[in-house]
Amino acid sequence: MDNHSAQQRADRIHAFREELQALQQEGVLSLPPETQGKVAAYHEALLRELNAQFDVDTSHQQKRLSWGMRIASFLGALAISAAVFFFLLRFWGLLDTPLQVVLLVAAPLVMTLAVEGVARRERGGAYFTSLAALVALTCFVLDLSVLGHIFNITPSQNAFLMWALYALILAYNYDLKLVLVAGLTSLMGYLAAMVGTWSGIYWLSFGQRPENFLVAGGVLFAAGLLPLKARPDFAPIYRVYGLLVVFIAILILSNWGQSSYLPLANDTIEVIYQLLGFAGSGAAIWLGIRRQWAGLANLGSTFFVIDLYTKFFDWWWDWMPKYLFFLVLGLIAIGLLFALKRLRALTRERPA
Repeated sequence: MDNHSAQQRADRIHAFREELQALQQEGVLSLPPETQGKVAAYHEALLRELNAQFDVDTSHQQKRLSWGMRIASFLGALAISAAVFFFLLRFWGLLDTPLQVVLLVAAPLVMTLAVEGVARRERGGAYFTSLAALVALTCFVLDLSVLGHIFNITPSQNAFLMWALYALILAYNYDLKLVLVAGLTSLMGYLAAMVGTWSGIYWLSFGQRPENFLVAGGVLFAAGLLPLKARPDFAPIYRVYGLLVVFIAILILSNWGQSSYLPLANDTIEVIYQLLGFAGSGAAIWLGIRRQWAGLANLGSTFFVIDLYTKFFDWWWDWMPKYLFFLVLGLIAIGLLFALKRLRALTRERPA
């Protein structure tokens, strides 16, 4: 059992207790005192064991504190990473080249060992481990970037791949979701740059063509559909993050057709991607409901509304009085609420 599974078990115990208490108060179920005592004693012993071994949250207050600790861990990693960067910026010119190379090579190695040391001492939550891993990733990014500058190495998209591999190794080895997102971002940059170079543009210009990210995001989304045996709880991140990038790229192309590779008129390109945006977000809602993937369904709903409101702005803003425009948007929002409420009712009647 890992920390994620342990936390899920603790959550199920609390949900069971709350539901059992509600059933007893409503007179639906009444367990014999002896049976109820055995169940309560078993759960208490199990929660103590899970807390001792994995440091799981055993109350709602602890859950709220854990969120604060995650935020503090992220902000601490940003602050320490910024300190490392500005330290190098302040004193770098005073150091000889050999010493610069030694520091650059040693920094990520030392921080990797620090991650291992912190992880061995941290029972659960991985707050300090996540902080150390993000700082280690920052050191590794600076390592490759500055070494390339020192030795006048031609920049290439391969740096993104190396950063991605390092981040993914840390994420999978220590179960770090935030580091996983950083690794997937670097991997997406590499894939998008590769697609850009295949199309004939300089790799640093890959951001000017949103269609490069359609391929990169699609690859991550497809990876999230596969059974990930190593870290199954990472699959939703692959799916949602990959599809988020795809939807953002489609949204840009639906309003900025000149950035497309397609040899068509800008208006035609925009219409194509507008239709693709509606179809894609609708498919995401359907798949999310079908597979019971709440994150995917919520993402699809969000971008369906964004695409819809974007079209309303294009159609009505210039000629419709502003008060009437916003009134119509409000009425449409009410209609969407009723439609989504009905859709939710249908999913309860026919569970996926």
